[in-house]
Amino acid sequence: MSSSLLITNVRIVEPSQRVYSGDVLVRDGRIAAAGKVDGAAAAGAKKLDGGGRLLTPGLIDVHTHGLMHALYDTPEGLHEAAKVLGQFGVTTVLPTIVPQMKEGWAEGLAAVAAAIPSVRGVNIPGLHLEGPFMAIGGAACPTLPGDLGLLEEMLSACQNRVTVMSISPDTPNIIPVIERLREKKIVVFLTHTRASVVQSEAAIAAGAVHATHFYDVFYAPAESDPGVRPVGVVETVLANRGVSVDFVADGVHVHPMAIRAALAAKGPEGIILITDSNIGAGLPPGVYDTKWGFQVRIREGDGARHITKNSLAGSALTMNRGIANLSKWLDLPPEHIWAMGSSNPARLLGLSQTGRIAAGADADLVLWNDNFQPVKTWVKGECSYE
Repeated sequence: MSSSLLITNVRIVEPSQRVYSGDVLVRDGRIAAAGKVDGAAAAGAKKLDGGGRLLTPGLIDVHTHGLMHALYDTPEGLHEAAKVLGQFGVTTVLPTIVPQMKEGWAEGLAAVAAAIPSVRGVNIPGLHLEGPFMAIGGAACPTLPGDLGLLEEMLSACQNRVTVMSISPDTPNIIPVIERLREKKIVVFLTHTRASVVQSEAAIAAGAVHATHFYDVFYAPAESDPGVRPVGVVETVLANRGVSVDFVADGVHVHPMAIRAALAAKGPEGIILITDSNIGAGLPPGVYDTKWGFQVRIREGDGARHITKNSLAGSALTMNRGIANLSKWLDLPPEHIWAMGSSNPARLLGLSQTGRIAAGADADLVLWNDNFQPVKTWVKGECSYE
């Protein structure tokens, strides 16, 4: 027996296009109709009055390490974090893991990858591996040269469930790695780098298409001629309209003016919201334990900070708060802001069935209050949060 839901009296966000009043009919996990819904088509459907609220596609976080008390680097953490994503409007997530190349690394990755099919309440297209082919460490990233043999070991351990790999364009022998990733249809992100223009252009030509947590751990080359500003990876990425960028939009990791500069270079379609979240994200202000032997302090309007050093220890951002911040900072209509958390990342990952509200798309939807808090979240038509 088919299951149907008619969501009436909502302001529908068509990302990058418009916001308009109408209804949405969901049947068997997909959107059957949006806008003006024929009464006969909706016969027998359960009805929900949206109260004039905003209805958007579910948010997609392509770079996140954990949430609340959980990290995605174990099956238990994966399940724990997935259970709470709906309350922040997230319906699709790429669990992001920094591979620690020590004894047992392959088994650890394999365990997380094997757990993905059993996760409920959120879509997981695959994993995002941040490293190990990095030029600059930070956030415990290993700094290994490109190695096709090691790459194949990692992809095999992940059971071909890798959707994204982040690399540095200035890592030795990285071009063959990028080319191999593209052969396998894995999306290549740039990050953790001090690359020159030449190195950056070579990585982009080989298949890199996106820069993640842009500006953060993106250093300028050393000044060689006093008074002449060095040009490197940041300028190369900004100048290439084929490369999109994402930001941790918490007001701490990146100044809003830097996001506006990228918007001027890329246009709204080239900007994506991420959280890069870690333990503490989504929790109220307070002090929380981590698995690394220290505590983090969460404060309103700040990142997670080391309790004694006061240094950043990851992001405490959630996707709904990121959308709220972008709405304040950017002079754009709402359909472009919401696209940064829905259709833009969907397009980057090649997810044609999500990130939009249209007939035939997956019913990944969020009904919002005016304060950017979800009232209800659906994943393929099933309620994941209320």
